[in-house]
Amino acid sequence: MLVIEVTAPSRIDLAGGTLDIYPLYLFEEGGITVNVATTIKSRVRLTQRDDARIVLLSHDSGDKERFESLDAIRFGGPLDLIARAVRFYSPPSGVTIETHNDAPRGSGLGASSSLLIATTAALLELTQTDLDPLTMVRYSANLEAQNVRVPTGKQDYYPAVFGGLNAIWFGVDGDCVEPIDMGEEGLCDFESRLVLAFTGESRFSGTSNWNMLKMYLDDQGTTVANMKAIKATALAMREALLARDLDRFADLLDSEWQNRRRLADGVSTPCLERLMAAAGEAGALASRVCGAGGGGCMISFAAPGKGPDVAAALRDAGAQPLPYTISRTGLDVQVTDP
Repeated sequence: MLVIEVTAPSRIDLAGGTLDIYPLYLFEEGGITVNVATTIKSRVRLTQRDDARIVLLSHDSGDKERFESLDAIRFGGPLDLIARAVRFYSPPSGVTIETHNDAPRGSGLGASSSLLIATTAALLELTQTDLDPLTMVRYSANLEAQNVRVPTGKQDYYPAVFGGLNAIWFGVDGDCVEPIDMGEEGLCDFESRLVLAFTGESRFSGTSNWNMLKMYLDDQGTTVANMKAIKATALAMREALLARDLDRFADLLDSEWQNRRRLADGVSTPCLERLMAAAGEAGALASRVCGAGGGGCMISFAAPGKGPDVAAALRDAGAQPLPYTISRTGLDVQVTDP
């Protein structure tokens, strides 16, 4: 029986988040997000069974679900997202699927999307189904929307598939992934200055995304203007990274955060503000929260040589710095046949 092991990167979003939510990017005449894949990964081990049972196990939460067959799968359980993927891709035999995320729960690093991509890749390998990456992402976003019951974005799936540093475009004619080539030396310098830390506050993006989309549709306050500013910042950040202008990148990262914190109540918190102040005192040029906000992980971009000082200051302030590097590759699929 086959054993299929898959890893997929989680991402750090840099600019343009929320613009990846359908149909918001259509209202803005197209969206763009800039993000980077990390070596903080999601891991899936699929073992083919000699019976019809579907066994799902999360090593993070300890949750386990067991169904006697595909037809017996019921949604709404603790591993609903994985169950939906199994039912959708319909493996020809029973399977045991074990999952693990390197990222802390509620990190804001898109770990659930990364995990879904890894699960999808394992199921595609088992069923010998050839699915192009854009279709894989579209199916995954639809499955996750069914799971969380609120609008979801698509930017999280692309780093999981492709890896690297990318600008991702969303428009009427579909999505497009544009690699941002900074050269290996430039990429190493960039990652050495980009400090990632878990704030200790978990967050849930679905509610925040829905609030932002509803406020945009209702034209409440400055939401529409802020969204336009977020897009302009993302466009400028792409240009800065292509030019390897990291001083300009730092300014734009701060602009991204100032725009984002005005989108909705709860994007920023007293804890986040305190941690960002500590990072700034230690040499961070800019900071912002990862994902939709309200907690989870944050990033700080340090002045040259100040990355370790910023990480230490965040640790002293109560955050948990997360070691990582930029993942130059995306999905990795390994198949063995005992």
